[in-house]
Amino acid sequence: MPITLQAHCTLPVRGGEVGLHVFGDGASGPERVMAAVHRTAVADEADPLVRLHSACATGDILGSLRCDCGAQLSAALDAVLASDHGILLYLLDHEGRGIGLANKIRAYALQEQGLDTVQANRALGLPVDSRDYTSAAETLRALGVSRLRLATNNPLKIAALEQAGFAVERVPHGGFVTPSNIDYLKTKDNVLGHLGSLGPLTDSAHKAG
Repeated sequence: MPITLQAHCTLPVRGGEVGLHVFGDGASGPERVMAAVHRTAVADEADPLVRLHSACATGDILGSLRCDCGAQLSAALDAVLASDHGILLYLLDHEGRGIGLANKIRAYALQEQGLDTVQANRALGLPVDSRDYTSAAETLRALGVSRLRLATNNPLKIAALEQAGFAVERVPHGGFVTPSNIDYLKTKDNVLGHLGSLGPLTDSAHKAG
């Protein structure tokens, strides 16, 4: 079913104002994407800054230090509001890289026993990353986007949008390191192939941890 704009409003937020749009399957099907759009009078003069943010209840709502999601979300919203044209897509069905909240918590319990995020998912018989970016691509098209600057460290997001026909320039979006998430971020970079989750740290600092 094609992605459909189900509702929209203007929303005042910390630091500015956004147009808030909810996209889902048809007029009343499952909600897939919440899009916060910031545009100034000169919005069309530059490619929009876009962040595809996977929902993370533990990080975004509870402020978990186990991941960098909450910090990434806050920084992305600040960057969107500082841009002449910025779009934050909050991907509602991407919790736990697509495995859902309960399975993510089961994986967390295994991580407390010494497994990394990849090992924990595999031990549960779950995919390492099952996220699909079709809804994100369709939402961007509905918002009139064909070229964008993507705030990400994840090459899979870049590839998904390029395969969908978008011209993508990557904007690094890492460095949100805490003592509790440094091993998680190392797994992102060293096992999953992400690009600089640890941010400006040197290679030797990465290895030293």
